[in-house]
Amino acid sequence: MQNSISCRIGIDLGGTKIEGIAIDFDGTEIMRYRIDTPVAGLADRYDKIVYSIDELVRHIEGVIGLSGTVGVGIPGTLSVSTGRIKNANTTELIGKRFDKDLENAIGRPIMLANDANCFALSEAVDGAGKGSASVFGVIIGTGTGGGIVIDGKVVAGLNGIGGEWGHNPLPWPRTSELPGPECYCGLNGCIETYLSGPGLKAGYQRLTGRSVEPIEIMRLFESNDPKARHVIEDYVDRLARGLASIINVLDPEVIVLGGGLSNIDYLYESVPNQWLSYVFSDDCFTTLRKAVHGDSGGVRGAAWLWSDR
Repeated sequence: MQNSISCRIGIDLGGTKIEGIAIDFDGTEIMRYRIDTPVAGLADRYDKIVYSIDELVRHIEGVIGLSGTVGVGIPGTLSVSTGRIKNANTTELIGKRFDKDLENAIGRPIMLANDANCFALSEAVDGAGKGSASVFGVIIGTGTGGGIVIDGKVVAGLNGIGGEWGHNPLPWPRTSELPGPECYCGLNGCIETYLSGPGLKAGYQRLTGRSVEPIEIMRLFESNDPKARHVIEDYVDRLARGLASIINVLDPEVIVLGGGLSNIDYLYESVPNQWLSYVFSDDCFTTLRKAVHGDSGGVRGAAWLWSDR
């Protein structure tokens, strides 16, 4: 293996899988490999996660014969005050010095970032936001993660929570939306409780009494089912309100959608038409785009973290 740094390696730590990628310095993919995340409930799960990522990096470098910088995206964030992980869905990470433990295992410095920030960076560098000075990336799937990239750099913020729009209240709430569903963060009416996949599913169930997965709700919508249409139109309006509040604060050039619900093509024309009613301007030139890299955005963005510095 070459000793000099010859590529970028990105690692995306998920709840069920850990994906690794190697790209060259212009973003061309060299190799991709995926392993299972050590299962929840193991007494030593944290140590096994660290070991698995180290082994994944070594495997990639061994196959391609190159050494790379290493960036890691996680479902959480690094506390500025403690240097330990907070707000992580993979709860074994919480309170751990994950970046330092990985550096000790891998034997070199790493870059660590929230997975939504990695997604936003990937789309800003060579995805749907390429060439734009300001990009807001949104993952609408299991949650509603967000990330801010300005001039090709992630804006993590002073408190490490830049882009966490999903835990603000749904803007301009209707009377029927108050106080809002309870959120796991302990508050009610967070954007995430409405705009995540589980939020869409819950909205349909409140209306119909039936538990239906989002993909089936969309199928019903496309077949002009009136109840599904009602739920999707509500979703469009709520997404428009949520993103309008981002536009009013950040005024980004591009908003990029990723995650499972980003595949609803109806959003890309309907939401910008709706957000005009809420944006504090006589016009709005922000564009709404679907992610170019799809599910690969997080792992590619992790690889790009070193170019962000």
